Amino acid sequence: MGILGNLFRKKAVNEETKVGGIEDFMTLIRVYYQAVMAGNLGISNINMLPDLAMFKRTLKVATQNNKLGVAEKSRCKKMLMQAYGLGEGFFKEIDASIKKNCRNVNMVNGYFFQFQRFNESLMMAVSNEMKYTMRIPFKKMLYAQTEVAINNILTKNDWKDAAMFKAVGEVRQLQHALGYTGQWMTDFVFNVIRLAKKEPKKKSE
Repeated sequence: MGILGNLFRKKAVNEETKVGGIEDFMTLIRVYYQAVMAGNLGISNINMLPDLAMFKRTLKVATQNNKLGVAEKSRCKKMLMQAYGLGEGFFKEIDASIKKNCRNVNMVNGYFFQFQRFNESLMMAVSNEMKYTMRIPFKKMLYAQTEVAINNILTKNDWKDAAMFKAVGEVRQLQHALGYTGQWMTDFVFNVIRLAKKEPKKKSE
């Protein structure tokens, strides 16, 4: 697998996947990151970009101006905005984060390692902070509760649980390093929670 293939450690989308679920959301997020990397760093070997390669082949996205990543980024961004209601600012923050932290191909693995840690610590902290409020069925109320949880994670200091204290500390450290705002974190986490709730449970569960 290529250097950009481990974001969220999921498999690439296949041709039967329909946009809408949690795996679709995460796959499109990976595609967007890979497209930005390809465009910024001039990566032309599509074998290094497994999710982008599958996305490009499945949707038959033509390469724009002989530069990999440009057309794919635009197409993926449009799909994320339409399917999940993400705003322009969400993508601008990803672009800025990658531009700041990935000035060459050698910095990519380090960036994704940091992002993976950020994602894991953030979801652990949010799960701990929100608990039963994750079950709220109304989107506006769930978004508001997610926003409160993120604000607490970024500002509250009197955590009694040692594991929570550690997770919050790592989230803040990596948030500063990667450059994501509380708004970006809220939009991302809200979609993860909302979509995960819709996933059918396995019979074994």
